Amino acid sequence: MKAKALSLIFLSVVILTVTALPPPGRWFTRAAFAAGFDPPSSPEERRALFRRGAQLWPVYCNTCHNARTAAEFSSSEWTMILMHMRTQANLPAEDARAVLEYLKSSK
Repeated sequence: MKAKALSLIFLSVVILTVTALPPPGRWFTRAAFAAGFDPPSSPEERRALFRRGAQLWPVYCNTCHNARTAAEFSSSEWTMILMHMRTQANLPAEDARAVLEYLKSSK
């Protein structure tokens, strides 16, 4: 019963995320904003987040499983995955934000 309820919640999040996406070409999605991932405020901040995310990606993700390539999922899928993995891996908000920037920018 608990697994079924969790599956329904996950499916609801997926549907809401996909239907709430802004037009193509926007880096930052409503789902990312709802997850607490603020968009970079400047190109310098974006580059700094990218570099930090590139350092953190193998550290956090290879601890439990093989890290996936950034091209394997879309931006909205990475946002959803990171929302889930942030709780599983106990990632601090700034680290999760940096990893998300790295994944979305390295396609």
